[in-house]
Amino acid sequence: MSKPAPPKYRTTNWESYNHALRQRGSLLIWLDKDMAWFATPAGKRGRAERFSNAAIQFCLMIKNLFNLALRQTTGMVASLLKLAGLDWPVPDYSTLSRRQKTLQVLIPYRKNRTGLHLLVDSTGIKMLGEGEWKTKKHGAEYRRQWRKVHLGVDAETLEIRAMEITSNSIGDAPVLPDLLAQIPSDEMLVCVVGDGAYDTKGCHAAIASREAEAIIPVRKNGKPWKENTAGAAARNEALRTTRSLGRSIWKKWSGYHRRSLVETKMRCFKLLGERVMSRDFDRQVAELQIRAALLNRFTQLGIPETVRVG
Repeated sequence: MSKPAPPKYRTTNWESYNHALRQRGSLLIWLDKDMAWFATPAGKRGRAERFSNAAIQFCLMIKNLFNLALRQTTGMVASLLKLAGLDWPVPDYSTLSRRQKTLQVLIPYRKNRTGLHLLVDSTGIKMLGEGEWKTKKHGAEYRRQWRKVHLGVDAETLEIRAMEITSNSIGDAPVLPDLLAQIPSDEMLVCVVGDGAYDTKGCHAAIASREAEAIIPVRKNGKPWKENTAGAAARNEALRTTRSLGRSIWKKWSGYHRRSLVETKMRCFKLLGERVMSRDFDRQVAELQIRAALLNRFTQLGIPETVRVG
């Protein structure tokens, strides 16, 4: 029996989407003239900070967007302020480096009013090691190290709603409760979609505590659980459905294939850089969070709207 032809889709908002893509190339979309550039006095002893967190984040966003060194970043920011007709001073490179370690990055997002469908997965960003070509030709001279980025993406708006950074020794399942904790308690969480790595009692209990549906495939050697834990009944129902109808039918019926959207978002995440430039963990976290803020800003400018045509 031949495999059915894949469905075809048509984009219905080409005009607005083309405009959004052009806006992504504009330098001034990152600069808000109403921004509080200078820090407000904290009322503490010692020298007060001169620049606000928003100003530091703006400079670091320019740095990450164009993959610049800190000194080059200060030069580009100064030119952008001049183009915008603003006489604001620019933080020097040592100030940017120092403030990055403790910066609380603001990741903009739009709250989902109809119910959040959260797609979760993880990927690795290289921290230390040789390039791919040298490794292929001559092998790695020392062990390469990675930072693991755990993402939760809104299936409707495609914005990053939750994010955790860990070492590559941490699995996916232990991080899921921390991702769910980043979703406001007053926002309805409809479902959480993840791969088989999240098929653990802890993950199902965390999802059940938010009164959400877990769309997670049962592992191929999975056995029924005792239904005395939260989420066990729903997981056992998914296991029975998979055994009776097959895994492919369960995935289509449950909407599991939407998880490909989070993998697409991870590809976009890596387009901003295959490795982190910072050396210590706190600065690496801020650098990767700034990438998430950049992607959410791109997404808010506009995304394609598609309909199935065949």
